[in-house]
Order: sequence, then structure tokens, then C-alpha cells
Amino acid sequence: MHTPADHAARERDKRGGPRAKKPLRIPSFLRHVGPGVVTGAADDDPSGIATYTQAGAQFGTSVLWTVFLTVPFMIGIQLVSARIGRQSGQGIAANLRQHTPRMFLFAIVGLLLAANTINIAADIAAMGEALQLVVGGGQHFHSVAFGIVTVLLQIFVPYRRLAPILKWLTLTLFVYVAAAFTVTIPWARVLHDVVVPHIVPSSAFWMMIVAILGTSISPYLFFWQASQEVEEMRLQGIQAGHEHRSTLHRAKRRMRLDTIIGMFFSNGVAFFVMLMGAVVLNAGGITDVQSAAQAAQALKPLAGDFAFMLFSFGIIATGLLAVPVLASSAAYAVAEAFGWPEGLERHWREAKGFYAIVVIATLVGTGLDFTPIDPMKALYWSAVINGVVAVPIMVAMMVLAGNPKVMGNLPVRRKTRFLGWGAVAVMAAAVGMMGWDFFR
Repeated sequence: MHTPADHAARERDKRGGPRAKKPLRIPSFLRHVGPGVVTGAADDDPSGIATYTQAGAQFGTSVLWTVFLTVPFMIGIQLVSARIGRQSGQGIAANLRQHTPRMFLFAIVGLLLAANTINIAADIAAMGEALQLVVGGGQHFHSVAFGIVTVLLQIFVPYRRLAPILKWLTLTLFVYVAAAFTVTIPWARVLHDVVVPHIVPSSAFWMMIVAILGTSISPYLFFWQASQEVEEMRLQGIQAGHEHRSTLHRAKRRMRLDTIIGMFFSNGVAFFVMLMGAVVLNAGGITDVQSAAQAAQALKPLAGDFAFMLFSFGIIATGLLAVPVLASSAAYAVAEAFGWPEGLERHWREAKGFYAIVVIATLVGTGLDFTPIDPMKALYWSAVINGVVAVPIMVAMMVLAGNPKVMGNLPVRRKTRFLGWGAVAVMAAAVGMMGWDFFR
């Protein structure tokens, strides 16, 4: 039976009048991915691309096995990060503030801020250089423009609108996969070196392993993913400790799938970047790559213009994704350590300290590109430092994950705890081997 309102609506349609608007449906891609996929994609930033390319260029296909070694441990430690954020309703630094000595917290946050700022400098420099290679112009001008754009994005675009932008940017990483298929790849040798690990007994090799681990299992990713789970809770109006068990279980399943996809995605891209460095640069006699843009330029005569264009576009797009993640993760850590209001969904007037760190980290990082400091050399050492610093951070996180005051009545599963402690062991072993080989 039709109501008078239905009849009136039909009459309006016949006359060409306004129709009721259907609610906007969020694209499937945006609905089914979340902080885990963005975290994984941000791991493949321009500086990460430089590290992976340098690994392939320096050691060839013999280091490809490291990409697969890190996958389960990345999944484990990032799941722990996500669960801490979701079940405590606070980021990593806020939980450390409550359960660890203040000096430990400030040391960790200070090192994170320094490492992230150096990382931002390297990423923005690589973006500026890549754009210069493609369209010409001044590298520094492009770098400043990228720095300003990323700052404005974070200050004036609220999280509910910034998150979809970051999610769509993750798709740009497929250009590295496409670039790899523009060259001839000796798959038999690649498969052998992936299955049969090859270890070079040298300090340079172990420093590279720690740099790869420090790039893959990086502290800023822990802080970012936990804080983004908190942001998602705020958007949904969920309070920690007041969530129905069935809703929490659904959230756990989503976090698990999201994180697994994100880490496989991240390491899959890293594999193809490292592979390009091995089969193109190493095979061509180029064993020293100082930046992602230099890698793109070196590819041009060896792999052709198409591979060069794809690689250059990937540097710019992934930089636009990674720089906000780096700046924001540092801001979350500092703000939580001091108990300041924080969050990308907040207006800048509500969280002045948080946004001040975003601006300072990004602009100081941009400014480093105008100094005699070589951002890529500093970046390499920051990746090594990240690998060293990650060990105590991960130990603290695993302790938090086993604390009922943090996790409530749904602690982290045994398998996830095993992988989390495995990540600690792998990172500690690599750091120990580097130190032993360096000082012997």
C-alpha cells in the first residue's frame, strides 16, 4: 500500500523535480582496509626504497631472503601495536608513560623524533629530486613545495578525510611491481637465493641486515598503527573498556586481516624493489646507490625510460603517503609522552602542541636538505639506529601486551605473542652480530 508521501514523490519524479539523494557509499577498497594497510605502505617510503635498492645493488639476489624472513615478525609486532591501541584506547607512548620510567620514555620518544625528522628529510629530498628528473626545475623548490603540501594536509584535512587519501595512495606502490616486469629476471637464480639464505661474513653485510630490519620493523610504525586504531575508535564513538565483546571480536578479526594484508603488501613491494636493484644495478656494475632518485636515474640507461618513469612516480607518490605518517607518528609520541591533546581529527586549536610537532618535524626535515648534511648517509645510520632502538621498544610493547591493566580481559593470543617475541629475538640477534663483527 502506497502512502500519500510515496505518491507525491512519484509526481515530483514525473515533473523532473528534485529526487531524494541516495546515501553516498564508500568504495569497497576504503571500507575493507585500514591502519594496517596504510602502515605497511608507509614502510615503503622513498628512504625505504633507497635502502632496499642499495641492498640489491650491493649484494645482488643473495639478500632477497631477508624480505620473507621479516613478514611473520612484522605481522606479529604490528598486531600487538594495533591491539594495544584498540583495547587500551591510547597510543604506545601514552601506555609507556603509565607503565615505564619517565627517562626510558623520553629517551625513546627523543630518538624517534630525531630518526623521523632525518627520514622526512631524506624522503622530501628524494621526492624533489625525482620530480626534477621528470619535469626539470629546481630540486630545492620542489622539496619546499612538497614539505608545505604535506604540512597543510595534516593541519587542515581532518582524519576522516585524510585516511581515505592515504588509503588510495597505497595503490601507487604497485608501480614498483610493474617496473620489475619491464626487465628480464633470472627467476631460477632468484628462487634459489630466496630459499637458500646466503650470509656474507662482513660488518657491511650485517649493517645492511640491521638497516633492512630497521626499515621493515621500524619503531615509528608501532606508534602510528596504535594511534590510528585510537583515531578509528574516536570516529566510531567507542570508548575503551565499554565495547561489547562481540564488537571487539569483530574488530580483532578486522585488525588481523588488515595487518596481514598490509605487511604482505609492504614486503612484496620491498621484494620487487630489491630485485630491481639486484638484476639491473648489481648486474650492471652499479653497487652504490645513495638515494631512491639516484636509483631511478641509474635504471634509465639499463632498463629504459618506462622503468625510470614508473620508479620516479613511485618515489613521489609514496613520499606523499609516508611523510604525513612520519610526522604524525612523532607528534603522537611526543604529545602522549607529555599528556598533551593529540589526534589528526582534532582542530589545530584543540591540539596546538601536537600540530606544532608535525610542523617542526616536517619543516626541519625540509630544511636539512639545504645544509651540508648528507640526508641519505644520515638516513642509513638512522635505519641502523632504528634497528637498535626497536629492541627495547618491542620488549616494552610485549610486556604491555601481557599486562591485564592495558589489555583488559582479552589478552593477545599466544601465536601473536610468539611472533612478537620472535621479532624481538631476530632484531636483537642481527644487532648483536653487527656489534660483534664491528668490534672484533
